[in-house]
Amino acid sequence: MNWIIWLIIACEIGFWVFILLGLSFRYLLKKEKLGFIFLALTPVVDLILIIAATFDLYSGTPATKAHALAAIYIGISVGFGKSMIRWADEHFQYYITKTGPKPVKLYGLQFAKQNLKSWGRHLLSYLIGASLIGIIYYFINDYERTKALIQVLAIWSLVLIIDLLISLSYFVFPRQPGKPTI
Repeated sequence: MNWIIWLIIACEIGFWVFILLGLSFRYLLKKEKLGFIFLALTPVVDLILIIAATFDLYSGTPATKAHALAAIYIGISVGFGKSMIRWADEHFQYYITKTGPKPVKLYGLQFAKQNLKSWGRHLLSYLIGASLIGIIYYFINDYERTKALIQVLAIWSLVLIIDLLISLSYFVFPRQPGKPTI
């Protein structure tokens, strides 16, 4: 397996480890500054991945689906990072420290609006990831060496459209209490 895939896996694990350490120090050990430092380290994971993928491509390695996944990972991390940390914070407070309010499940129009807002984050992630892929494609300037990137981008484009259709469907078929969603 391509070493970039292993790095992506390590970065994802590192992202959540930093979040858990940050929340643990903040709420369990009452060390807010140290907790903040760990939470602030989450973007460093992205920086490591960007540097590693860039170095790999710069050294002449043909772009692979793993490189495209690295761009996607970075886009998603930027687009969803803050909301993922907020989600983890709310759930950590309620389920671990038993101090915060129970996370609210939304239904009807509120759920539809939340889903559309989440799609907006997906679109932002897509624009960032697609831009990174475009930059790589531009600088390598060799379709044969970069076609894997374009193939992954085409799939992600389809996923983005499907996600929009699902998000819009909640306005037509609102989520009801006790019923599963798509």
